[in-house]
Amino acid sequence: MISVDAHRETVTGLLGNAPVIRLPLASAAGLVLAEDVHAGVSLPPFDNSAMDGYAVRAEDVAETPVTLPVADDIPAGRVEIGKLEPGTAHRIMTGAPLPPGADAVVMVEHTDGGVTDVRILRTAVLDAHIRRRGEDVVKGTVALSAGTVLGPAQLGLAAAVGLAEVPVFRPVKVLVVSTGTELVDAPEPLRHGQIYESNSIMLASAIRALGCEAEVVRSVVDDVDEFRAVIEPRLADVDLLVTSGGVSAGAYEVVKDALTGQGVEFRKIAMQPGGPQGCGRWNGVPVVTLPGNPVSVLVSFEAFLRPALLAAMGHTGVDRQQVRARLTEAMKSPAGRRQFRRGFYTHSEGEVTGIVGPRGGPGSHLLASFTQANCLIVLPEDVDSVEQGDEVDVLLL
Repeated sequence: MISVDAHRETVTGLLGNAPVIRLPLASAAGLVLAEDVHAGVSLPPFDNSAMDGYAVRAEDVAETPVTLPVADDIPAGRVEIGKLEPGTAHRIMTGAPLPPGADAVVMVEHTDGGVTDVRILRTAVLDAHIRRRGEDVVKGTVALSAGTVLGPAQLGLAAAVGLAEVPVFRPVKVLVVSTGTELVDAPEPLRHGQIYESNSIMLASAIRALGCEAEVVRSVVDDVDEFRAVIEPRLADVDLLVTSGGVSAGAYEVVKDALTGQGVEFRKIAMQPGGPQGCGRWNGVPVVTLPGNPVSVLVSFEAFLRPALLAAMGHTGVDRQQVRARLTEAMKSPAGRRQFRRGFYTHSEGEVTGIVGPRGGPGSHLLASFTQANCLIVLPEDVDSVEQGDEVDVLLL
């Protein structure tokens, strides 16, 4: 059997890096910068007032109260600004350019709010309530570094320094295929021996949540020729093919039968659930094949696909947060395999470790228990049992 870590490394290497494209800021949320971007302007681009109030010379208000004539009125957005003469004040709004000659701003709350003359009640120190040009970002310097994930603040900064578009790693385009003659799409009535298809819904939603694009082909029957006929024409438009089902040791393993000898290697991974896996290239397109049971699909996504897809799109933090927790009950694990069990983790206030308890059994068909879980309990390959109160590794979902 192949180790979990070795298979993950293979899958990640298979995808490589996504192409770099330039996108408008409105389309770049959640993506990763592929190159440093430089500020086209300084922030602030000019000295301006941090408050509604009065622009003054600090020496003119060194002793208060004092009354000064209001020589000008400066709203935000005004372009032409006259000089502040000694012994006068300019009424000024937040964000408005500071007039030449002014070296302080008095808050309106510290005045009588006068329009022609203003009575100033408190002294102002030099540079009070002034935002200086470039104190946040200097023109020409790196505003955002390559590898930055573009969240709201980062996109806001990009817009503020004059960028309309940014170079990012393109979202990976994934073709998701579920296989199995027994699968039926809701709301079609079930006949005996049939089940509703759910894997493609789970996989596509998990893939899209990472910022990738997902096209879905649901319920391909267990026929090699039909599988190839349906899927092969779609490969030219995607970066990755992900299948579920048809990779085990049964008599009707359509994915395994269709792709064996076509560049895809099928493996047994030392894990539970999710042992049967496959990966490779078909017609030059990366392929990752997953088992068919729904819990195996989601665990395999967490173990292999999620980190590979994030890495391909330039993310450096591709792993789930891992913590230690004390078990609320004993558990068994198959020797020689890394077991991933659904669990519910609770942080204990004031404690170094939290507590965690399994949700549902180890069966790979028990999907309902996954909806009650917020973590995966990880039991390593060299552990076959743990007792209540033992500490274990936990991946927070």
